[in-house]
Amino acid sequence: MPERRYTVRFEPDGVSIDVYREAENLLRVAMVAGVHINASCGGAGTCGKCKVRILEGEYRSQHSSKLTQDEWDKGYRLACQTEIVGDLVVEVPVESRYEKDVLGRRPDHVLRAARFQKEYEGIVPEPAVAKFYVELPEPTADNNMSDMGRLGQALKREHELDKVSTDYTVLRDLPAVLREGGWKATATVMRTHRSHRIVRVEPGDTRGRTFALAIDVGTTTIHGALLDVNTGAEVARAADYNAQVSMGEDVITRIIAALKPGGLEALQKRAVKTINGVLKELLAKAEAEAGDISHAVFAGNTTMTQLLLGVNPKYIREAPYVPAANFFPPFRLADLGIRVPPHVMGYVMPCVASYVGGDITAGVLATGMHTDPRLTLFMDVGTNGEIVIGNQDWMVSASASAGPAFEGGGVKFGMRATYGAIEQVRINPENLEPMILTIGQVPPKGICGSAMIDCLAEFVETGIITQNGKFNRELASRTDRIREGENGWEYVLCWKDQTQLDQDITIIEPDIDNLIRTKGSIYSACSVLLKSVGLHFSDIERIIIAGGFGQFIDVEKAMAIGLLPETDPERVAYGGNTSLAGCEMAALHRDRIDEAEQIATMITNIELSASNMYMEEYVAALFLPHTRMEEFPREAERIRLAQQIRAQ
Repeated sequence: MPERRYTVRFEPDGVSIDVYREAENLLRVAMVAGVHINASCGGAGTCGKCKVRILEGEYRSQHSSKLTQDEWDKGYRLACQTEIVGDLVVEVPVESRYEKDVLGRRPDHVLRAARFQKEYEGIVPEPAVAKFYVELPEPTADNNMSDMGRLGQALKREHELDKVSTDYTVLRDLPAVLREGGWKATATVMRTHRSHRIVRVEPGDTRGRTFALAIDVGTTTIHGALLDVNTGAEVARAADYNAQVSMGEDVITRIIAALKPGGLEALQKRAVKTINGVLKELLAKAEAEAGDISHAVFAGNTTMTQLLLGVNPKYIREAPYVPAANFFPPFRLADLGIRVPPHVMGYVMPCVASYVGGDITAGVLATGMHTDPRLTLFMDVGTNGEIVIGNQDWMVSASASAGPAFEGGGVKFGMRATYGAIEQVRINPENLEPMILTIGQVPPKGICGSAMIDCLAEFVETGIITQNGKFNRELASRTDRIREGENGWEYVLCWKDQTQLDQDITIIEPDIDNLIRTKGSIYSACSVLLKSVGLHFSDIERIIIAGGFGQFIDVEKAMAIGLLPETDPERVAYGGNTSLAGCEMAALHRDRIDEAEQIATMITNIELSASNMYMEEYVAALFLPHTRMEEFPREAERIRLAQQIRAQ
């Protein structure tokens, strides 16, 4: 079917933008299109400043007490309370808009998530652990072969499975199971290159209810998906914050915690507790039982992988930074404390190095960059910034110590992307008033990573801060939003009477310093990787931003602050949770497990702490967007134009 698309035109600017998502919010679309509409309550509908007039088209809108009946009858609506359900023509009245559009607009395509083509989409799954139904001849005086021999013979005859083995737990119950089913049984078999191992035998035909589990063990969040092995469909998805956060927000603090008495066991149990909670939610959504699960595939960074398995991570942190293993053998989930029957087997995505883990291997698998001739920059921006550059012929990787700034750490009002978090910010360059949008369109209570990127870009382009991240104190005479507070100079994003807090939400200079260091670390890591193979940013043909945070980044704002290299935004794609996507592919198709191992061996890791070039690149990147402005010509021109307007 053709992709649904609505077109929204904003007047009097004449700006049009295509919308690909049903019931998209009008204020959000205006932000994406670069059309300024005053909004200071985060989209909660309480300030009444985002007033627009619908000239024609289809929409849904809630009646607001901020509009008079006469305004309502004339077609006025609050943009934050309006959903797009068809083509629209919208007039932004003079009291709601900013006339001069000189700072650039975000292109249409960013409203669409990247769509990575899965080679196996629509193909019958061939998982590493599968169920096989057999009908066995009953024993007789002439045929008194052992039960195990009889089962193995039937599997070979009916399914061409040879070299079949099992273990004590299966063998112990086998006689009763075969006779209970009247010599009709279903064997769950773990298939490898060399053999076939029976991990469970059930009476009768139980193939109809078979599921696989995919788990992304993130530093901050654990995501899970339940897959129907017969159809390949994802039947449920769930997530929860990793309970290990209480013992440290990043991998280094968790490694330190693991070295304390009882620390490793406590961290392992916290991860398992979170996984069990996610699993319970998945089973409830799918109306399934734990016994219906045949196997699971996990991915996480190297530290998270070792903590999940209860492996001491001490030497990941110490030079020369050696992980316990890059490839891990299959294991029984029940042995870790995960609440499934003993037969459920688990696989872990292979790691590359101490700070480039199985989540990156899974991400490369999901995006297919290892089979693509285009030079691709793959970035997973989270608590750490993991980067891979390459194509089908070669790949190099590195991990940048980004810190938790973009996930709320080290920022006064920073928070994760949950309800009430400010997620988008625009600033009117005439009066320096903000236009903000929160997740859930409720009054704000903090600022998440995507809004922090917006703030830095908007601050520089409107002259609120200098390119070294310091507030322009002369502007304090123009607006009461720039002021000297308890922690030094700051900008007020939201006054306290419009928040869920009993205080103003502000951005302070230490916040800006942390954000500049974070973006500088990621950009300089990319630069070092490219220079190590004799290439430049201009050689990159495709950029993929992965991770939950990545899908909310405004590409042009990220380029404006020097987090991403300045390139054609059409070359940038959002990957979403590529780690979970890679796990799903491996859970459904056993050859993808082999492919993941090939990817891990194909990637050459560069340890930035041992690179003489890295510190030089890092210092050069501690500027907005960069000290080498020739690498950011579009942003340099925007800053120049903004300076001209302010001088008028």
